[in-house]
Amino acid sequence: MELFGSSGIRGVANETVTPRFCLRVGMAVGTVVGGERVAVGRDTRATGGMFANAVVSGLQSVGCDVDRLGELPTPGVQLYAERESVPAVMITASHNPPEYNGIKLIGADGIELPVAELERIETALDEDGCARARWDETGDARSVEGVREAYVEEVVDAVDRDRIADADLTVALDPGHGAGALTSPEIFRELGCSVVTVNAQADSHFPGRDPEPVPENLTDLGGLVRAADADVGIAHDGDADRAIFFDERGEYIEGDATFAVLAAGVLDGDATTVSAVTASQRLVDIAEQAGATLERTPVGSTRIISRVRELESEGASVPVAGEGNGGVLFPNYRLARDGAYTAARFLELIAERPASEVVADVGDYHNVRTTVDYGSDAGREALLAAVARHAEASSGDLDTTDGYRLDFGDAWVLARESGTEPVVRIYAEAREADRARDLADDLETTLEAALADA
Repeated sequence: MELFGSSGIRGVANETVTPRFCLRVGMAVGTVVGGERVAVGRDTRATGGMFANAVVSGLQSVGCDVDRLGELPTPGVQLYAERESVPAVMITASHNPPEYNGIKLIGADGIELPVAELERIETALDEDGCARARWDETGDARSVEGVREAYVEEVVDAVDRDRIADADLTVALDPGHGAGALTSPEIFRELGCSVVTVNAQADSHFPGRDPEPVPENLTDLGGLVRAADADVGIAHDGDADRAIFFDERGEYIEGDATFAVLAAGVLDGDATTVSAVTASQRLVDIAEQAGATLERTPVGSTRIISRVRELESEGASVPVAGEGNGGVLFPNYRLARDGAYTAARFLELIAERPASEVVADVGDYHNVRTTVDYGSDAGREALLAAVARHAEASSGDLDTTDGYRLDFGDAWVLARESGTEPVVRIYAEAREADRARDLADDLETTLEAALADA
């Protein structure tokens, strides 16, 4: 898939992603999967209203009625799609910087569209294979009220509220001015928690921090945990389908560790878990201890979800899946990433023990993440060629599921091209921090040198 990539369409607003393009996507979605009604939601980005209007116009032009849901988290749109049995379009760039925007497509079952459907939509775009309704058969649009409230209620009802409330937890929350600001404070209060916040006003320009919940963007949250003597810190990305945590000391918890402890609570010998090629050794350890099967896919929720669908159709039990970036799925709840639900499940775990003790159960690994930007096609080709040469010369065991992952027994390093930004991402993990940093630095130095020569 060239357009939809690993997690939907993303690009700089009004440059890569334009109203004209969004109009065409709306027409293609309406033609291929639309039926009589389609829902449209958006996150809090400045260009969200403009792009939502364009998508709505495209849908109406091919004869679809449109339910306009306004600003809310992606999982809230997915809930509406499932309950109403209508496909949906979500205008969001998730964790990307404020100048970006994009599109996620959701089926009438509340799950992101599978690869085959996305490819049909791409074909309709490429071939201009869109229907045109007669002037008197174009669709109507209506605004739907109460969607946020329904989402809050569903998350609260889906977890052990009594257990969480009895723990009398204080939650420090940083929704990063994104869609989670509209729902997560209420969710955690409804669960019986005291809630203190930072960056909790929905703001289209994200003045407090960039939408990606990575350590360098979350220093205010760590400070708030310490200042408020909170039991946990929770951060979301722009559309709140991810959750990242700080422990009770105000220290950042690796997303891989959170995923592993959540998996430990639901995996057994009859289960399978699905993750990306970036899967931490922590998850490998947990799967082995439970006697469960671990399957790796290319990076991106679309690929993970597609594989879970396949496994479930074959009769497999997949109680948990996801990635170490905070995007965890509990298929028995919904085959979708949901930051608030993931956070609530983590609150269940820390109801009796501090967060630092809970994550200590999955081992002490160190992770390094970095990126190398390329500004041209020539730069991209130079970087990818350099990665291939580096892998060929390495003594590590090579996995090319997505990019080049080299396993050394005590550590691993991966380089892969991003599906949403013009960068090559580098990941490294080891039990020793210096070992992880050295692996990442060595590969980054190689790539920077190749880019300088391009």
